[in-house]
Amino acid sequence: MDITLQQILFARERRADRQKALLGQYGLPLICFTMNIAGPEKCSDFVKWGFELGNKWLLAQLSDLKIIHKELHTEPTGCEGYYVVDTTATELKRRTVQVEDYAPVARLFDMDVLDTAGSKLERTALGFPGRKCLLCDNPAHICGRSRAHSVEALQAKTNHLLQEAMDLEDCRRIGQIAQQSLLYEVCTTPKPGLVDCNNSGSHKDMDIFTFMASSAALSEYFQECAKIGARTRHLDTRELLPLLRFPGKLAEQAMYQATGGVNTHKGCIFSLGILCAAAGRLTSSKRQPVQILDLCKAITQGITQRELGSTDGKHTATVGEKLYARHGITGARGQAEAGFPAVLQIGLPTLKKGLQQGLSLNDAGCAALLALLTATADTNLIHRSDLQQYQVITAQISELLEKDPYPSAEILQELDRKFIRKNLSPGGSADLLALTYFLHFLCMDKTP
Repeated sequence: MDITLQQILFARERRADRQKALLGQYGLPLICFTMNIAGPEKCSDFVKWGFELGNKWLLAQLSDLKIIHKELHTEPTGCEGYYVVDTTATELKRRTVQVEDYAPVARLFDMDVLDTAGSKLERTALGFPGRKCLLCDNPAHICGRSRAHSVEALQAKTNHLLQEAMDLEDCRRIGQIAQQSLLYEVCTTPKPGLVDCNNSGSHKDMDIFTFMASSAALSEYFQECAKIGARTRHLDTRELLPLLRFPGKLAEQAMYQATGGVNTHKGCIFSLGILCAAAGRLTSSKRQPVQILDLCKAITQGITQRELGSTDGKHTATVGEKLYARHGITGARGQAEAGFPAVLQIGLPTLKKGLQQGLSLNDAGCAALLALLTATADTNLIHRSDLQQYQVITAQISELLEKDPYPSAEILQELDRKFIRKNLSPGGSADLLALTYFLHFLCMDKTP
């Protein structure tokens, strides 16, 4: 909505009156937070998002102080925030300057501080440098008075700063949720044959702390995958997978360094990395399980034939290649190329139904793991046994789940002991559980 000069002048008068009233009412210093937006449109959805981000940062900066009064307004003439804080005006100015200088997008934040007499504190009076122009290194007030830059140029820079900040915040969140999903997966207990809080399952070279170290080492990788997805929205989806290859290799190196050479998360580096890229490529409003997994399908189109189609079963380097050559089992690549149907059709519904029935996330996750184990060929489990034994095991678990889709801890512990005796480990299903957690946490406020 475009506004007139008269509306802007009226808003300034109204803001001055509100400042005066709050100072008179509380007798304490005041922060008045507005957005520095050029042009006639002062309150777009983009600007509102930036205002919300600024308030988030400001509240963090004031977290150890007593905020006596706070009010936020969204007007056609712009966003406004008022904070009355029980401290000195000088201390408030120091803190608001730190926020204004924190990141490029904060150049759009105007956090004026008024003392109890209503005088505005200037940053230069406290020894801080004056604010620079959005587009050049000259002082902002000089460019503003001389109108050195066009409104269109200022608007373009404003939109760039907001978009860059939005993508960064979004990708940080995606990466954080990915790391959280890995940690929740390993802590889900009891998991037959897998590392959990009770034991190391059928693994003698790793424990829960190995997985935690690996999860920490992969945090930046998942953020990078989301960033790659965000900055390649204009490209064909088929161009995305090659861009993820090198970061994936770096992530594997980081994993091995963190674990002393133990493979804890190689499968999730592939699968969860693709999900993070898909999530980053989609805008938040479109980020739902079906859309994310459909995009995973598009990103990995043809990967199975390209990477496994030439294997002969004799000169193969990996377990996945051997199983594909001998039995046609496509493993993680096939799941990705199909859009991880086991996660969408089995993992998420089982987890969601368990939570709706009042189960804890842990117990619902245990059930989701077993359901996933029966829904797809787990190459780790087959490798540690054989195809025939795998089929027997999954048939037994399917029969168990038919009687009770959410088995008790005692039954799961007995399964764990059985898997350990036979040296079985459904690592592929554990990866799918991590993907299930990721989509659940990322989209829990959205419908599939």
